[in-house]
Amino acid sequence: MSANNTDAAARDDYEDYDDYRTTDVLVVGSGIAGLAAALGAADEGADVTVATKATCPEGASSWWAQGGIAVSRNDPGQFKEDILAASADTADPEAVDVLVDDANGAVEDVLVDTLGVAFDTNGEADEWDFGREAAHDEPRILHVDASTGKHVHVPFLNHLDDRDDVEILDDTAALELVSHEGRVHGALLERDGEVTPAFAGATVLATGGIGDLYPRSTNPDGATGDGIAMAALAGADVADMEYVQFHPTVYPGGDDPGDGPFLVSEAVRGEGALLRNAEGERFMPDYHADAELAPRDVVARAVQTEREATGEVVLDVSPLDFAAEFPDLTAKCAARGVDWEAGIPVGPAEHFLCGGVDVDTDGRTSLDRLYAVGECSRTGVHGANRLASTSLLEGLVWGLRAGEDAADHDAEVVEAPALLDRDPDLPENFAREKFVRLRRVMGESVGLRRHPDDVRRAQAVLRRLKGEVDAYVRTRTSRSLYELRFASVTALLIARAAAENGESVGTHNLVEDPVTSRAD
Repeated sequence: MSANNTDAAARDDYEDYDDYRTTDVLVVGSGIAGLAAALGAADEGADVTVATKATCPEGASSWWAQGGIAVSRNDPGQFKEDILAASADTADPEAVDVLVDDANGAVEDVLVDTLGVAFDTNGEADEWDFGREAAHDEPRILHVDASTGKHVHVPFLNHLDDRDDVEILDDTAALELVSHEGRVHGALLERDGEVTPAFAGATVLATGGIGDLYPRSTNPDGATGDGIAMAALAGADVADMEYVQFHPTVYPGGDDPGDGPFLVSEAVRGEGALLRNAEGERFMPDYHADAELAPRDVVARAVQTEREATGEVVLDVSPLDFAAEFPDLTAKCAARGVDWEAGIPVGPAEHFLCGGVDVDTDGRTSLDRLYAVGECSRTGVHGANRLASTSLLEGLVWGLRAGEDAADHDAEVVEAPALLDRDPDLPENFAREKFVRLRRVMGESVGLRRHPDDVRRAQAVLRRLKGEVDAYVRTRTSRSLYELRFASVTALLIARAAAENGESVGTHNLVEDPVTSRAD
């Protein structure tokens, strides 16, 4: 099937557009989940188009993953138990079975055999150096130093880029799904200010996380919840949106240029690093029997409590040979003037959304021929709290399954949404000011700790903000405006879910006293 259909008669029906394209499978996003979906579909004989906002590998969240990718090794039963325990027994057992049963095969077939990822070994080529991270019962994390993401992501991109049946469109944003009578037929794609319909037999959303919704995040810029918002606006079901995970050990950064924040992998604690407050006290044993290796939500709240009580928390890496075991993190510390031998200052930051577009075990959403994979999806694997180093694995497993399932459809050209003004006259700093307001509200009221009154106030503020943005979207088309729209829709979905869930569990931590007196 042609990737670019330029039939003149067909174009006459779409006077808003200069051109359109067709493809068997359209994948929106280029992290490990999107790339796995592209691979799965292409291997089934489909022509695939990958549209990504990223202009370089660093633009995808997968590139930034540090710790590694968990596998079942020889004990999938224990792996399943660890996932369920970390989720406070809220994860979907059927989804967890899929993850642990597919784990070893997917990693070996794709990452090792196809891509040739050189995971760290114990000196022998066939003896992997399995790491251990928080809430894992045993070492089961395959890794490349503390920069696993880029060592997986770059060869994956290169492999697909070399294939004739996969086309990758970088610096290309999806603005809206093309749907008709409950079936999704592709999306409107924007590049360099030009908008083109892409009609697809099946569409796979793999747009990553929501980091831009919070003041501090481990996500790359541009993580605005695009896929979740597009799917929800088209009528797809979403679930578990209140479960926003915060990573406990993120170097907060400083005021000087170049002193930006960076994540300090959970693998460092897995190798023996300790958390200490400003008084030098190791505090985690007072919060949980597993101390530094407690579930991520427990550690994040403890770190925040100690920071507020004593002024600072540092990660003491003296129990391990930090420079030898984590050279990439050592280099990051050196670049920012951090004396890691004295302890690395850390604090919580938004890290991962456990909910998203509700999907089944093949990534199918509630809308026909629409799939969602990776962080924008809700597979049920994570429940209320994600076990460390399962995100890359979830993206790989569900990406492959969704791609294979999506390959069996032909594209249909249907009526696409009408375009609005392509050269919008927005007020100066409109998007920036709205994002500042949105992030402040989310950070204060729908963050690590939540009080029902704060969440309700946040809902009201977010509804007003969304209304202001919608007023501009009705008359204008631009990427920055649509990203702001996606962020406001996704933020409102998170706040609404948080308000509706009265049970304090996992990352949804309800407190007795309001966190803030105002949310606007």
